[in-house]
Amino acid sequence: MRILRLYAPSLIGDHTLCYVHANSSGDSCVNEVPIEITCASAGTDLTSEYHSDKMTIVLPPDSLPSEGDFVSVDNGDILLRWNIEGNNFKVCTPGFLSVSSRVSRWKTIRAAILTVSDKGSRGDRIDTAGPELERLIAAQGAVVEDKKIVPDEKDEIAGAVRSWCEEGYNLVLTTGGTGLSPRDVTPEALLGVADKIVPGFGEMMRMKTLEFTERAFLTRSVAVICNKTLVIAFPGSQRGARQCFEAIVPALRHGIETLAGWDSECGGHSHRH
Repeated sequence: MRILRLYAPSLIGDHTLCYVHANSSGDSCVNEVPIEITCASAGTDLTSEYHSDKMTIVLPPDSLPSEGDFVSVDNGDILLRWNIEGNNFKVCTPGFLSVSSRVSRWKTIRAAILTVSDKGSRGDRIDTAGPELERLIAAQGAVVEDKKIVPDEKDEIAGAVRSWCEEGYNLVLTTGGTGLSPRDVTPEALLGVADKIVPGFGEMMRMKTLEFTERAFLTRSVAVICNKTLVIAFPGSQRGARQCFEAIVPALRHGIETLAGWDSECGGHSHRH
């Protein structure tokens, strides 16, 4: 589907193209002017007072988002999240919005992040990879609902992951414990809870990150399915986690949608790098 109209009578100028973003207070802005951003379906009367002080994105009939849904513009170049209580969007990823831009509805990915680190669990090391993964998956329409730090103990890793899978999370990301040292046991823990193995994720990480380091093939990153949850193991460094995430992100959301049974409900499957 495409944007049919951008209606903002309180703003000066042509609104066939505008820049949407959030200011330092978190307020939605259009061309640097704080203004509420809402939506309506084609055929809605926009002359009412309700729409006069807002930016209204007009969408095709029967395409309005539900509570918590993301609206992805041009394959994730812009990401807006719908708040049905306030009848407005939160700008998650800024960018240029234009009439005729392609848009897709994205359901929220419920995510959790597990940092595996002996030092981190004792408070002797600051976790940088976990927050980096949280930042990266936000651009894919994911919301991190839980996160933990556990030591490099197979049972503790497996227990945390299994608990999240039983709770119905769509995605669990782990960071750390994928190397060759005796204490690196994350892959073994994940294989112990797996219903299925998805080898392509680890293969793609190793192949793509060879561009950055000749030691990339030493990582033992894996991905498994437990219940209907996709679980992916990443390296423990911030840079390594970011590079591996960028290697698998082109197909990540589509894989989650397929696993969750959303692929027939959500529009478009070509997602942002």
